[in-house]
Amino acid sequence: MGFQLQQACGRRAGARVRAGLRAGPVLAFIVLALIAAPALPVRATESETLSERTLKQIVARQKDIFTEADKQGDKLDQENLRAQMQSVAHDYERLLQDNPKFAAGYAAYGYMLGQVGMRKESVAVLLKANQLDPDIPLVKNQLGNYAAEEGKPLEAAAYFLAAIKLAPNEPLYHYQLGTLLATARDDFLKSGEWTRAGIDEAMHHAFQRATELAPDRFEFGVAYAKSFYELEHPDWAEALKVWGGLEEKAQTPAARQLTRLHAANILITIGKPDHARALLETVDEASLQEQKQKLIAQLAETAKK
Repeated sequence: MGFQLQQACGRRAGARVRAGLRAGPVLAFIVLALIAAPALPVRATESETLSERTLKQIVARQKDIFTEADKQGDKLDQENLRAQMQSVAHDYERLLQDNPKFAAGYAAYGYMLGQVGMRKESVAVLLKANQLDPDIPLVKNQLGNYAAEEGKPLEAAAYFLAAIKLAPNEPLYHYQLGTLLATARDDFLKSGEWTRAGIDEAMHHAFQRATELAPDRFEFGVAYAKSFYELEHPDWAEALKVWGGLEEKAQTPAARQLTRLHAANILITIGKPDHARALLETVDEASLQEQKQKLIAQLAETAKK
C-alpha cells in the first residue's frame, strides 16, 4: 500500500488523535473484538495465531502513542508524532503483506488511518476489510461514519444498521444511528423509503437503547431525552422522568440545572406553569440565564391566554 503520513499529522490531525483518544472505548473494541480469535476470519493455525498476536502488539503501540500525544496537548511534537505513526503504518503494511487476507488487520489499519486524518485511504482499507469479512461491526460503523460525512445518510444508515445487527450490545452504534436519523430526517423522508412514524420510532429507540446499554454515558442520556422533542406524539410524562433521571447523574451544577430547564419547558407544554416556575427559580447558573429568561417569557405568554 505504501501510504505516507507526511501530511497526516499536522495540527488538524493532532486534534483528531486527541479526539480519537477520547473515543477510547472504540479503540478498546478494536483490541477486544478484532483481536479475539473467534472474531477473526482465519483458521486457528500457528501462523495465523502469530498474525493475531502481531496485530494486538501494533494496536497496543498505537494506543500508547495516542495516549502520549494527548498528554502533550498543545506542546505536541508534530514531527515526532508523524514519524511514530509512519512507523506504525509500516508495521501494519508488513503484517498485511505477509497476511493479505487478514481482515482484522485491514480493519485496525483502516481505523488508524482515519484517526490521523487520512479519510480516503482509510475508506479504501476498510472496504478491503469489509470485502474479506462482511461481519466485522467496527468496519460497518466506520464506513457508516464516512458515508454520513460525505452527505450519504441512507448509505450510512445501512452500515449502522448492519453494525447493530452484528453487535447489538454496542451502545455507540445505536447512538450514531439515532443521531443520523435526527440530523438527516429530511433526507430520509425525501427518499420515500422512510415515513415520519418510522423515523421517529427508529431514532427514539436507538437513543433509548444506547442509554440502556451505557447508563453512565451522560451524553447518550441527553440525546435520548431530547429525542422526545422530535416525536410527532411525544410521551411528555415519560420525558419528565428521563430528564429527572439525568439530573441525578449530572456531574456539575450547570448540567443539573440544564436538566431542570428542559423539565420546566415540558411542564409549560403540558400546562403546569406553577411547577415550571418553581423549577426555574432554582436555576442560577450564569451560562443558563438566557435560556431561563426565554422560558420565563413563555410562562408570561401562557398566563395571558
